[in-house]
Amino acid sequence: MASKVVMIIVLVLDLIAFGLAVAAEHRRSTGVSKPDSEINYNYCVYDSDIATGYGVGAFLFLMASQILIMVTTKCFCCGEPLKPGGSRAFAVLLFVICWVTFFIAEVCLLAGSVRNAYHTKYRTNFFENPPSCETVRKGVFAAGAAFIFFTAVISEFFYYSYSRAQGRFGPYRGEAGVGMAAYK
Repeated sequence: MASKVVMIIVLVLDLIAFGLAVAAEHRRSTGVSKPDSEINYNYCVYDSDIATGYGVGAFLFLMASQILIMVTTKCFCCGEPLKPGGSRAFAVLLFVICWVTFFIAEVCLLAGSVRNAYHTKYRTNFFENPPSCETVRKGVFAAGAAFIFFTAVISEFFYYSYSRAQGRFGPYRGEAGVGMAAYK
């Protein structure tokens, strides 16, 4: 049967990752174009860069959660075979969906963190167009948070289905003959 300790640890790791992704969305960097002291050039000034740390933290917590699930289930490919039936079929389906949502969440978090950490370094003449103070688009970390939520739910159901499908194939332990009661 499914270990409650593993399910609770995975849930806590996923909740921390979700919270960090939401915090990263709210604390994204913003940049504004400012003139220098001689008013010859414009350059970009960025505010806090803490969203990068939040994004990387969410990335690592989600990865730890996925590693724990895969180590516990032996990544679905090693170990004893599962009992045939609905639980095994459901576990296979959830295994694939879990990896897809995990991959999408990790890509969103990593791309958002890298893009948030990038700051434009060049400057332009004052009479030309102001520099492009590029920042991460709104919603990248939010998409990562949504896929963290999907991954959390699906991985919990996957682990439960996998645990239900575990079983040993063994010899029939029943009586070999036809059971008859004493007839009087």
